[in-house]
Amino acid sequence: MAEKRNIFLIGPMGAGKSTIGKYLAQKLNMDFYDSDKEIENRTGADIAWVFDVEGEIGFRNRESKIIDELTKKNGIVLATGGGSIVSEKIRNMLSSRGTVIYLKTTIEKQLIRTKRDKNRPLLNNKELSNKTILENLAKERNHLYNNISDLTVDTDLNSAKSIASYIFKKFKNNNFL
Repeated sequence: MAEKRNIFLIGPMGAGKSTIGKYLAQKLNMDFYDSDKEIENRTGADIAWVFDVEGEIGFRNRESKIIDELTKKNGIVLATGGGSIVSEKIRNMLSSRGTVIYLKTTIEKQLIRTKRDKNRPLLNNKELSNKTILENLAKERNHLYNNISDLTVDTDLNSAKSIASYIFKKFKNNNFL
């Protein structure tokens, strides 16, 4: 029997990586992981607390270790943190250890989807609007998402279930798995 291949979901906050990832893993009968949830489980604290105590550098170090460990597994769907791809080391891990899917969304959808979520440390800035922050992050990261993705999927117009079904069909038709 052929070895299952890993699927890594990348994209900005609010793109639907966790929700779509859960549906996709279920359809493919694969294990699902979320790198942010793994960090929370292992530290016993939420991401905002880790950012407050260790700063973004401390958080990114934890994230790198978790992603390194998880990407060595076989047959998983992994939702990564939106900023994980800033690290060249993480980009190399993802692209060499599985299929990378960029879940793309607009700033407007991100604002709607993250509006009530208080666990987004990068959006807790008193001096800049969330729209400005998301625009700045998009300028910094969108080309990185594009550069390492094997498949790009727009998440703005369809439900998480239908996007997971679309990705499932793409994989079955193109023999990615």
